[in-house]
Amino acid sequence: MSDKKHEYQVDLDWKEDRVGTLSSPELDDKIEVATPPPFDGGVEGIWSPEHLFVSSVSSCFMTTFVAIADYSKLKFENLSVKATGKLDKEDGKFVVSEITLNPELTIAEEKFSDKAKRIMEKAEEACLITRSIKTKIHFEPKVTIAALN
Repeated sequence: MSDKKHEYQVDLDWKEDRVGTLSSPELDDKIEVATPPPFDGGVEGIWSPEHLFVSSVSSCFMTTFVAIADYSKLKFENLSVKATGKLDKEDGKFVVSEITLNPELTIAEEKFSDKAKRIMEKAEEACLITRSIKTKIHFEPKVTIAALN
């Protein structure tokens, strides 16, 4: 990646009530977004800004991890990341106060467990989204060994 500045354009069109559609001239898919159900007028079953905020942290971890693992020649079988954002009030206003990331990495050989955990920790530290927000991130990685068939 070059050191020059990059821009990412996202467009939002209000649809009805508390629902809108996100799009980008750079992408093919559109995402429907809405106020989450806990808030007045919230809509069930549609991505909310809160979901997207938490997903930006988890997807940044994943993309950063894959890049570092590739560079470090770490082979892995699977990576899944569960992420939970906690909404609190601070000074009478809602904030996402913390996000817990629970990545689980599956590797084939136990001898690479320490290397795998170090790469996961490096990825969490290097994630540009995590570094760009004030929300506290709890990182709880797990490395498992793939079962031999």
